[in-house]
Amino acid sequence: MIRPSEFIHPEDEAALRQLESIPGFPAIAKKVLELGYEKMQYGINMASSIRLSPTQLPNIYNHLPPICEKLGIDEPEFYLEMNPFPNACTSGDTRIFIQVTSGLLEMMDDEELDAVLAHECGHILCHHVLYNMVAQYLSMGLDKLGILGAVAKPVEYALLYWSRKAELSCDRCGSIITSPEVVARTMARLAGGPKKLTASLDLHEWAKQADLYDEIRNDGLWNKTLQIAVTMGLDHPFSAVRVREVMKWGESAQYKNLMQNLHMQSSGMKCPRCHKAVSESWAYCKHCGMKL
Repeated sequence: MIRPSEFIHPEDEAALRQLESIPGFPAIAKKVLELGYEKMQYGINMASSIRLSPTQLPNIYNHLPPICEKLGIDEPEFYLEMNPFPNACTSGDTRIFIQVTSGLLEMMDDEELDAVLAHECGHILCHHVLYNMVAQYLSMGLDKLGILGAVAKPVEYALLYWSRKAELSCDRCGSIITSPEVVARTMARLAGGPKKLTASLDLHEWAKQADLYDEIRNDGLWNKTLQIAVTMGLDHPFSAVRVREVMKWGESAQYKNLMQNLHMQSSGMKCPRCHKAVSESWAYCKHCGMKL
């Protein structure tokens, strides 16, 4: 089982603390849920999309259960939508579901689809889904909030800021199931087009574009203000930024140690004294010091 604390992006963690400290936020979140959008959306989805299962398009469905098992989460409902735009989303509070579009499936290979589904499952593991849903519904129903509508717009922007940071955590979750390179490849497909166009893309060169973007964004107060105005209504970070962040994490000690621990757990090897997972390459148990 994987814990969010093992991979959560620090900017996600900080943004969440900031969000939950906003006066009135719990009342607004509760009010939004009372509007009934969740049940409405679930009903529309059930009636218009195809629910995948072991007997309904199993070649697609079978990607999901192993990912959920590895992450230690309950399996959400899984839907396919006919939509040429490549996309995936996770929604719901009492009944969580993942939805992918036909455009996404046509663009991604099996590894890339696993990375996308692991990313969506990361939202579930990190308990992002409720707040993401509140952000979505605030944008749909501000006029129905009555007096709360006057203060809901700043909350919406705070939610969107947190949502952009939460995506970085879920990219890390996708990397745990696949690899940082595979996650970066999915970004290449979404940003540049299908594999026939982007297969030879230099991911490291692309990641450097995020550094150039930072130079533009930090070039004086006016440029910073313009970039804030551009991004404040977005719920996802820019693709080059996501690629840089996930590839940087792939080189970190945190990622390497996490993957080594997961490998040890899957191998089933344990120290006979402390019964903790060990690697076959260890001469001594790093937990208790016993010779192996």
